[in-house]
Amino acid sequence: MLRIVLGVIVGFITWMIVWVGVEKILSAILPEWYGAPQTAFQNAVENGGQFIAETHLLLSHILIGAIISAVAGYVAALTAGVNMRAPPVLGFLLLAMGLAKAYMSWPYVPLWYHVIFTAMLIPMVTIGGRLRTGAL
Repeated sequence: MLRIVLGVIVGFITWMIVWVGVEKILSAILPEWYGAPQTAFQNAVENGGQFIAETHLLLSHILIGAIISAVAGYVAALTAGVNMRAPPVLGFLLLAMGLAKAYMSWPYVPLWYHVIFTAMLIPMVTIGGRLRTGAL
């Protein structure tokens, strides 16, 4: 049980660190394409106001989120050892966080993005966990 909890915690921390790191890197190397729209979105969520989501930013978030979710699932499975319960639990934790983020950003982002991003979290974490065990 302790390894499952540890796997979920390590997987969650991995997801958060890699997400923030990728956002910082992309904002630095692609300031007009990624950084400016990301900053405008963050300001709209925090302070209210107008924001029109750019499709390329939303699609990049989906792609990045899918990859990071698979990595986090892999790390959770690696940490938990032979017990494969950590990735699904991590998936549900990420889903809860995704739903909270969707609630906060609901007026600024189209419905299709919310549906795709939250729907892919559990499957991608599970795929990452299965990659660790070779059960894919």
